[in-house]
Amino acid sequence: MNRNKEKTKKARFEKTLRFMEKGLPKGSKILDLGTPNDLSNFLIESGYQVDNAYGEDFDLHPEIISLEGYDAVTIFEVLEHLINPMGILLQIKAPKLYASVPLDLWFAKAYRNKNDQWDQHFHEFEDWQFDWLLEKSGWHIERSEKWTSPTSMIGIRPILRRFTPRYYIVEASRSPLARD
Repeated sequence: MNRNKEKTKKARFEKTLRFMEKGLPKGSKILDLGTPNDLSNFLIESGYQVDNAYGEDFDLHPEIISLEGYDAVTIFEVLEHLINPMGILLQIKAPKLYASVPLDLWFAKAYRNKNDQWDQHFHEFEDWQFDWLLEKSGWHIERSEKWTSPTSMIGIRPILRRFTPRYYIVEASRSPLARD
């Protein structure tokens, strides 16, 4: 990986960590809904206990993540790949949720990889759409932030990415009105 990509990735991981540290103490037990990855390893190195869901098809089997005993669930750039993200959000048993999604950008179409059925986006959200999805799924949004995704590439889109938020992260807790 080139130095600029590594620098961008590290900055993003640090932003994620700072965001989570405001509401989740070190040592907390996290279920990360994704395969083991550099971000989950970074969170472990930063003092969190992280288990991964190992890449299950959450559209077909959302119940597999309804494990108890976790302080929080993290879902970083996963929900946009699902046909029914509400199904998985309803199954989460942890009291806290940290989730991020790519925002819909007017200058870039949804990501599609015709060579890999999993590596493409079914959804890209506007912030209000993601908030509504979480609220309808029984979550109360505590805080949120938007981030840009700067790149060292040359062109119109890379310039626009320096100023246009690309990612949206949310801390949510179970709504008192949520059904069991």
